[in-house]
Amino acid sequence: MNKPLRRVSVFCLTLILALMAWVTWIQGAKANEYRADPKNARVTIGKYAAPLGNILVDGRPVTGSAATPSDLKYKRTYTDGKLYAPVTGFASQIFGSNRLESLYGDLLDGSDSRLQSPLDALSHERAKGGDVATTIDSSVQKAGYEALGDKTGAAVALDPATGHVLGMVSTPSYDPGKFAGSGSSDRKAWQAMSEDERQPDVNRALRQPLPPGSTFKLVVAAAALEDGLYSSVDEPTKSPNPYTLPHTTTKLTNESASAPCENADIRTALQYSCNTVFGKMAVDLGKDKVRAQAEKFGFNDAKVDTPVRADKSVYPKDMDEAQTALSGIGQFNDQATPMQMAMITAAISNGGELKTPQMVDQITDGGGNTLEKTAPKTYGKAMSSRTAEQLQSAMRTVVDKGTGSNAKIDGLTVGGKTGTAQHGVDNSGTPYAWFVSYAQDAKGNQVAVAVMVEDGHAARNEVSGNGLAAPIARAMMKAALT
Repeated sequence: MNKPLRRVSVFCLTLILALMAWVTWIQGAKANEYRADPKNARVTIGKYAAPLGNILVDGRPVTGSAATPSDLKYKRTYTDGKLYAPVTGFASQIFGSNRLESLYGDLLDGSDSRLQSPLDALSHERAKGGDVATTIDSSVQKAGYEALGDKTGAAVALDPATGHVLGMVSTPSYDPGKFAGSGSSDRKAWQAMSEDERQPDVNRALRQPLPPGSTFKLVVAAAALEDGLYSSVDEPTKSPNPYTLPHTTTKLTNESASAPCENADIRTALQYSCNTVFGKMAVDLGKDKVRAQAEKFGFNDAKVDTPVRADKSVYPKDMDEAQTALSGIGQFNDQATPMQMAMITAAISNGGELKTPQMVDQITDGGGNTLEKTAPKTYGKAMSSRTAEQLQSAMRTVVDKGTGSNAKIDGLTVGGKTGTAQHGVDNSGTPYAWFVSYAQDAKGNQVAVAVMVEDGHAARNEVSGNGLAAPIARAMMKAALT
């Protein structure tokens, strides 16, 4: 073979070897990456080639699949879509998926390796989709959704003993079935939702931290009792009325000038929601002790997963004493989600032990066989059992004799705390109405609830935790325990 021909042969052989290496790399090392790439049309075609597995509430599917005439043979359907959207999220042939639909997408569409037989694994065939069983109680979910009505807000109900999420409502909501397909009507429905000023796609229960207002006083009370600043909820505090914020001439006052807040004990201060008591108490404790207590409840934790991740609730670090006083009444830069506030009352109700919130009970394969059962997890010990008992008692006083009277339920022991959170420039915005609570029946069954109402159309003097939020909590507690 002459030299030029030999060079051409070597060059061609090199190209062949390079091509073989490239194909091997694509088919081997990169196959899974390309197979999972959402820009790969085959991924979407494969996902919707067969009916999806379902998301279950009370053992019954709240999702389904319907045949279509397109290449995407099936599309997702939803039962009571607006009711359960904060839980399920959406699965859209055009716009992807979120929440449980996204987190368990591989299980639901059958591509999860745990669903495949050895033959399926070799042939890369999809198995029948599995199911996701939630911890949601349909009666609690419906009670919260109906009670919120056309208000903008959110509500969360937890089982304090297990951390199970019994209800998670966010309003306004949306119907994920309206844009589950790939037609023009689906695109229009998506655009309408995206352009809605009320942001129905935002899960306010998990993803919208707001000032918690006076509900945060429970955290300060827990810190004071745990620290030993006060020995019980019935020991008088050292609290002037009004209270001048440290190093300023600004006077912190109370909503009611006639409330017995001067030197009030914690029980009375919670009953009348005394700003002066808890502002002074936060300063006496110092920001570090209050923050340490808040973090035991879950504040400043960016990884509170239900398994859908909640936005971080924030207790600030860099504050002077005046700002610490304001943060002690749930103002300044305090931020909390309804889930976070439900975690606080759940810990109080459960003797100080905080369970990690969980929205999924178990997942099963296409034949109903359990693949994974979610066991209760302890988030941490938020306070001693004695402190929890003290706060339970004080919260009962709030409902029986104080600002939380609208949460009373015949036959149940109920404790609560109201909150009205100021916001906006110079507190010019319509306040947020909060109510956090727990209830217990004669058998010891419990539920903890947090409600936030963001009603921009209400007059400022009509906004109160007892007036707007407590009736919603009451409906959810009653549904859970009666």
